[in-house]
Amino acid sequence: MADQSGTDPDTTRPSGRRRLAVLGSPIGHSLSPALHQAAYRALGLDWEYTAIEVGALEVGAAEVGARELDTFLDGLGPDWLGLSLTMPLKHEIQHRLSDLDRVAALTGAVNTVRFSDTPGQGRTLSGYNTDVPGLVRALAEAGVDRANRVTLLGAGATAASALVAAAELGAEFVDVIARTPGKAETLETLGRGLGLVVTVTGLDAVDAADRESDLVISTLPGGTALPTEFPSRLRAGTPLFDVGYAPWPSALASSWAAAGGTAYSGLAMLLHQALIQVRIFVANDPFQPLPDEDSVLSAMRAALAAASPAPAVEG
Repeated sequence: MADQSGTDPDTTRPSGRRRLAVLGSPIGHSLSPALHQAAYRALGLDWEYTAIEVGALEVGAAEVGARELDTFLDGLGPDWLGLSLTMPLKHEIQHRLSDLDRVAALTGAVNTVRFSDTPGQGRTLSGYNTDVPGLVRALAEAGVDRANRVTLLGAGATAASALVAAAELGAEFVDVIARTPGKAETLETLGRGLGLVVTVTGLDAVDAADRESDLVISTLPGGTALPTEFPSRLRAGTPLFDVGYAPWPSALASSWAAAGGTAYSGLAMLLHQALIQVRIFVANDPFQPLPDEDSVLSAMRAALAAASPAPAVEG
């Protein structure tokens, strides 16, 4: 990734006024502004971070999203430093990027864009995926640092990030359950590249009596209700990490609690991926810890708890 030294004084000085935003649709529920504003206050930075509706979901959403995104990007002034992206823009941004980090290139999903302005060369855009390290860190907080067999619900951009996270947890087998199994072909290809054995089934296979798993990760929208339930034995003994957090508990989390199991919301993932975004925006380097990072993380955690207290659901 180009220019990750974090030495650009114009983009890192505390007195510099910078603008950032999270883009997507729908975006009104986003907790990212609360997280980022807490971080920049803790760092003493006079930066503005807002939520902006871009890419309204409708027929032809990908085309509409790309067109709206181009219009938005073309109108940004020099005070803009970067963007967070959510659905449906994680793929649509890529034609505007000069380079990608390793995880974004692997998954094909970009959730963070950092702008760099070089004299004589204009503005370049670098894309990152912070969802993978955010998910790995969130799972570690929940006590999950290894899983041999993972069950993954969903086949979209976040599912690709979850698949890479599963590989980082040492998984050998990943069972993908998708509403439309044909859309999971990219996950099968990605899995092969990661050395994983990936199997794909439809939602009608959820209740397979012989299903075994060390971890279930759901990337389905929070309001999704499955046509059937996972075996009660699995729900009771296998943790569920649901990347959604609104509404909470989700239908899936409630099902886990009813069987005596434990379900975790995606708030911890949101927190940790945002922290890495802040590193990128401040230091131009996802691996460079922030000044007094523990205090920054504490401030972000407090802001998140105040905005949406969604603890784990236990049966």
